[in-house]
Amino acid sequence: MKKCIIIANGKCPKKSEIKYFVKQGYSTIICADGGANSAMKLKIIPDYIIGDLDSVEESTLKYFKGISQIIQFKRQNDTDVEKCLKFAIKKNFTKAVLLGSTGDRLDHSICNLGIVLKYYDKIKIYLLSGESFLVPVKGKCNFNSSKGELISIYGFDKKTKFTSTGLKYPLKNISLPFGEKESTSNRAVKDKVGLKTNGGVGFVIRYFKMIKNHGLF
Repeated sequence: MKKCIIIANGKCPKKSEIKYFVKQGYSTIICADGGANSAMKLKIIPDYIIGDLDSVEESTLKYFKGISQIIQFKRQNDTDVEKCLKFAIKKNFTKAVLLGSTGDRLDHSICNLGIVLKYYDKIKIYLLSGESFLVPVKGKCNFNSSKGELISIYGFDKKTKFTSTGLKYPLKNISLPFGEKESTSNRAVKDKVGLKTNGGVGFVIRYFKMIKNHGLF
């Protein structure tokens, strides 16, 4: 199973976060255009810098020239993050952690959330934003938790149904259409939580510190 980190041109991630994911097997680092500026700031050497290269600083490109593989795609019909994902898919990566994908640009943040859904059938994308860690879910999944952990669950249409075990407010074959209903700040009441998602993809959002305590799923 091939796994990678993609650093986007949003809020600069922490070096400790990148180190954590590298230890989890996400050993290939791909920077989406201006994400390379964050890598330089953190003194992280990316394997690839990919994009139309309109956001990365000239000094950054000069610094990484000959060290990282720099790939320019001039097409404008997809975002730099999508360019990275398409590259990763072509290289047979099956999982990616997206860092720096949120920040001051709300439109970019919404776009990157949509990308998690858009590419779900081709590559599983986790997304870290501040203290929150997003996992896309489909079918059955079980994960270790701690009693009292805050867990939020979101759906996007009426055909996607959720059923849960181990939560204070159980979901019983219920839809969570975006803008109508959600399961925000639900709580774990057991050390194991189960979730069954039928008909589509949902999002589970947890605190990153809980992911570090209990592992990725």
